[in-house]
Amino acid sequence: MTALVLQARIDSSRLPGKSLLPLGGKPLIFRVMEAFGFLSGEPFPWEAKILACPEDSVSSFAPLAEEAGFRLIPGPKDDVLARYCLAIRKSGAERIVRATGDNPFVFIDAAVSINSEAQVFGADYAGYAGLPYGAGVESVASEALLRAEKEAKTSEEREHVCPYLYGHPELFRLHRPLAPAKWQGPELRITVDTAEDYERTQALYGHLFSLPPGERNLGENVIAAVRHIFGNDA
Repeated sequence: MTALVLQARIDSSRLPGKSLLPLGGKPLIFRVMEAFGFLSGEPFPWEAKILACPEDSVSSFAPLAEEAGFRLIPGPKDDVLARYCLAIRKSGAERIVRATGDNPFVFIDAAVSINSEAQVFGADYAGYAGLPYGAGVESVASEALLRAEKEAKTSEEREHVCPYLYGHPELFRLHRPLAPAKWQGPELRITVDTAEDYERTQALYGHLFSLPPGERNLGENVIAAVRHIFGNDA
């Protein structure tokens, strides 16, 4: 079983409370969860959708997770690797698709594609290179993450979940291909980390909202919208 595990928290040093900032009439975190519920033309590879958050975010996130069809699994605040492993144990997932709550324009079609490639190649870790910043996800074998939980020591490895895996290619099967040309745009930024990012996000979401729900998070549509509104070096 594959689970989509989305990590999010309330506090943020650069943009406090960003997960709850409004985007098209709903909190930002809801829009991210919503993105993983629509895809035109092909099925999702995940049988479960989980919002993995710290304990101090539960009261704010619980009603939003329920509305979006996500199971809420709280865990350690700063040890996000342990939070993911808790989600693995509670869900029984054999593989997870890892996503983050500050990326409302995640490429859903690219997420499906990289997860498929990970399974074909038997990869412990898979992620595309060359995507816009804020567009991608990672596909990870649960067994590999559980091993990382036991062996990873640094705060970087614990907070960012996957560095232990791709930092030890001798231990894990890695698949890190360049993304297909239609999804490439490493110079583009579509995450939400600052007030400026949030302002740009509102403009971009307003443009994409005119599309059917299943098309708003297709990579080519997002890239076209970014370049239309902000230019080629946005």
